[in-house]
Amino acid sequence: MNKILILGASGFIGNAIYRELNSYFDTYGTYYSARRSFENNHQFHRYDLEEDDIVQILDRIKPDLIISALRGNFQAQIIAHQHIIEYILKNNCKLYFISSANVFDAYSKFPSYEYDKTFSESIYGRLKIKIENMLLRIPKSKMTILRVPMVFGSSSPRVRAIKTSLQQNEPLEVFPNLIMNVTSDDKLTQQIHYIINRDKTGVFHLGSEDLIHHEDFIFEIVDRMDKTHPIYKRVYTTNEDRYLAVLPKYNILPKYLRFNYQDIIDQHIFTE
Repeated sequence: MNKILILGASGFIGNAIYRELNSYFDTYGTYYSARRSFENNHQFHRYDLEEDDIVQILDRIKPDLIISALRGNFQAQIIAHQHIIEYILKNNCKLYFISSANVFDAYSKFPSYEYDKTFSESIYGRLKIKIENMLLRIPKSKMTILRVPMVFGSSSPRVRAIKTSLQQNEPLEVFPNLIMNVTSDDKLTQQIHYIINRDKTGVFHLGSEDLIHHEDFIFEIVDRMDKTHPIYKRVYTTNEDRYLAVLPKYNILPKYLRFNYQDIIDQHIFTE
């Protein structure tokens, strides 16, 4: 059985991956926040990104596969991934890195595909690019880059924030000119599970096959919540439509793992 270590397993995406894989693999995770559920789970190890050396945890667990869903201090993330790469090059181990559509956020005219050149104007996007470039310099058999668009779902931070704003009668920010694709925690983790099972490497774009304006997507979510008279704050970052979407062209997953944005709304976003 493969031994998997999920870095950032206490976060929303990391914990969703843990729940998906735990029944099938010998799965471990790291956490930072001192929640009793993590402290009492012997599969979880406390890891402070800024204080601890990740190599100590790697040497203790000796994973066959590392999934990085780390969040936190950007410089500390870079150093941690440098150490992870040194580890996987010396051991029979590979790294799956959760990246973001933001590696393309400086491009606005078209959606982006797996082997398009990355270019970002945001600090977050540039962080992801830096770590991606570190991975692209090592053997392909040792790494997989998973680029992810905005993640929604019934318990996702984005949907929780929408519900809170509606309950408090606060305005919801929408971006009328932003064209995007989306995913959910359930769809994303199913795709990652498949990629691990099939031992696939390289660059994958894990989002809906179709695109929608951010404003229209939020409108549909709010409509499903049966909220009357919501307040919207329209934010225009450009005068023209701009894309922030990662679509697959080369690494296509099986049909049963592909979906559209309506599936996310219909199956994965629920009213309370």
